[in-house]
Amino acid sequence: MTPVELAPRFFLAVVVILLVCRGVSWLMGRVGQPPVVGEMVAGVLLGPSLLGLLLPGAQEGLFPADLRPVLYVVGQIGLVLLMFHAGFAFSTHSTGGLARTAAAVSLAGVTAPLVLGVGLVLVAANHVPLAPDGVPVGVVAAFVGVALAITAFPMLARIITERGQAGTRHGSIALASGAVDDVVAWVLLAVVLAAATGSPGPAVVTVAGAAVFLALVWFVARPGMLRLMSSTRVDDPARLLGTVAVLFAAAWFTDEIGLYAVFGAFALGLALPRVPASERVVGALTPVTAVLVPLFFTYSGLNTQFGLFTEPSVLLFAIACVVVAIAGKFGACWFAARRRGEPQGVALRVASLMNARGLMQLIALNIGLEAGIVGPALFTVLVLVALVTTIMTSPLLSWVEHRHALTEPEPAPVAHVRATL
Repeated sequence: MTPVELAPRFFLAVVVILLVCRGVSWLMGRVGQPPVVGEMVAGVLLGPSLLGLLLPGAQEGLFPADLRPVLYVVGQIGLVLLMFHAGFAFSTHSTGGLARTAAAVSLAGVTAPLVLGVGLVLVAANHVPLAPDGVPVGVVAAFVGVALAITAFPMLARIITERGQAGTRHGSIALASGAVDDVVAWVLLAVVLAAATGSPGPAVVTVAGAAVFLALVWFVARPGMLRLMSSTRVDDPARLLGTVAVLFAAAWFTDEIGLYAVFGAFALGLALPRVPASERVVGALTPVTAVLVPLFFTYSGLNTQFGLFTEPSVLLFAIACVVVAIAGKFGACWFAARRRGEPQGVALRVASLMNARGLMQLIALNIGLEAGIVGPALFTVLVLVALVTTIMTSPLLSWVEHRHALTEPEPAPVAHVRATL
């Protein structure tokens, strides 16, 4: 298709995506689910799992093959803005004496699902088509372990603030633990991607490039952004343009060195100064993020084929993966919190929040897909894990709150949290 032919197809696809995402989000909201759950489900419904199954001609007409790269690129812009926002939301809480508990929960929440995920893939590799041709099983196993170790920090932060729990003990523990979890998981993902190249050259480029990038962020971008945000001679539109230019430069650089754009966006969000001007700039980008991220969900949905679950081995592996994901994250975080002396109600709340994978896991999956280390079956299985663990969060929290009411105020400082999802 020529660009002239592609443009109207793109506009029509965006209209359909936004309307379907809004409708499904509204329906899911009626049963207490956050908007991100509706958008995740909508993306799957627009893919071959439903629309392509019932109306294959309509799906091909809406999302022709030539359009999919466009959806990917525009969706990536949404992800860059989202991860920038998540990075900015990251460092605004204090744990007030809860650092050791948060560290223990975070360590357990990364280690247990990582080990269980690796073990599950190594056991199932000879029975389920998980590894694409030419990709070592060890790399796939490591990727699955990292994907299961991820926590949906933006969604976790939003649930805590929407429920008015940002100043509670369990809210502070979950925020701190989720923050550390995601940083560790992204670093581990970068290591797996470097190892997937099979040669030392790209890995060296990635490691060296990451060191250069971090130095640029710390010594150049951080003070530069502080001057941009605090200068009285610069208005907010200029600050917005400057921020987006630096953000896209960071995304370009990390993409070029093999770390992918989301890493650069997240790091720059961490480096953004916490001043009123920064709040306004991030706030101005939020509506754009809300429009573009659903395109990413749809691109993911177009690569999700729940029809593969008709194969018994794939279905059994999917069930095992969901069980391992919940046991590894929920179980390990609950156990670590209890070992640190937390009450049952606090430990269960922390574990429920930490168990959600949400958008963060979908981002990792698409990175693995583009890197060629994730095949269709594994992609679909891990999308199911993200959906199940995310959907169960709100009802699980409500159940815990009903069974284990906290009768005394929880001694933790109020944390200021911003989150897009």
